[in-house]
Amino acid sequence: MATDVHQHIWPPEFLALLRSRTAPPRLDGWTLHLPGEPPYAVDPADHDIAARARLARTDGLDLALVSLSSPLGIEYLPPTEAVPLLSAFHDGALDLPAPFGVWASARLSAPEPDTAALRRELARGCVGLQLPATALLDAAGWDRCAPLLDVAAEQDKPLFVHPGAAPTRRPPPPRADAARPLSPAEPAEPAWWPALVPYVQQLHASWFAFRAFGRPRHPDLRVCFAALAGLAPLHGERLVARGGGRDRGRVDCRAFYETSSYGTRAVDALVRAVGIDVVVSGSDRPYATPVLPDLGADAALHALRHANPARLLGPTKGARP
Repeated sequence: MATDVHQHIWPPEFLALLRSRTAPPRLDGWTLHLPGEPPYAVDPADHDIAARARLARTDGLDLALVSLSSPLGIEYLPPTEAVPLLSAFHDGALDLPAPFGVWASARLSAPEPDTAALRRELARGCVGLQLPATALLDAAGWDRCAPLLDVAAEQDKPLFVHPGAAPTRRPPPPRADAARPLSPAEPAEPAWWPALVPYVQQLHASWFAFRAFGRPRHPDLRVCFAALAGLAPLHGERLVARGGGRDRGRVDCRAFYETSSYGTRAVDALVRAVGIDVVVSGSDRPYATPVLPDLGADAALHALRHANPARLLGPTKGARP
């Protein structure tokens, strides 16, 4: 099946709950408010289910996997807030028409990760587990999420590592020659800053933490990093130079890299570092437009869209009953 492993749709029940909130993450009409990011004008067409299904077919997809938008920070909300939002997302997403499939999300707030809820969503047809990269930045994060990862491994389901919430912005102190100081309400960075700086940093850190702590604990788990893991694998030479191991030439055949927001040059560079068999096609629709990299052969594109996603997802290839 031609597969896009990374898309987002907010089902109607989920939208309604976001609009009912008085604190971020919340929707005011179609304006999204998140801590650490400027207000974002959501296009209603992005969450029109019929229109998105037609668009997926136009893109030539047999399967488009949707997931919770982890930058919303819902996984970390108190249980009384997180559980209704997660339930509304899973219920609505699992009810989406073809060609959509669903990644499951899990509550990460105290007292401990909710493994029972994850088992339930996987049994209902979710293709695997998505976690925010912010949950997996170090040894403590991989250890805390280990019960969820054990559930995924037991059921032969993959993990998708997606950027999490951006940190709250803090305006810099005013310059002595400034006409006036920045007010706390004014953003200190441009609107593209979260996607290019904290999101990439999170993926970078989570990939190295995976190598150091995640893979030894979960040797058989299939893992897919969004956005080419922030290009972390390109630092293999520096890793060797700084004593991070001598296995630079060995490819982890169960660690995959999704292509959203990158084009031919970045994908080509990553293929040179890890090989083509672990690169999978993803778009991050509706936040980015799909890019099909020109790697010089139809077989390469077939690998990214067909063969590699099938190996990532496992025997069921993401099919839902």
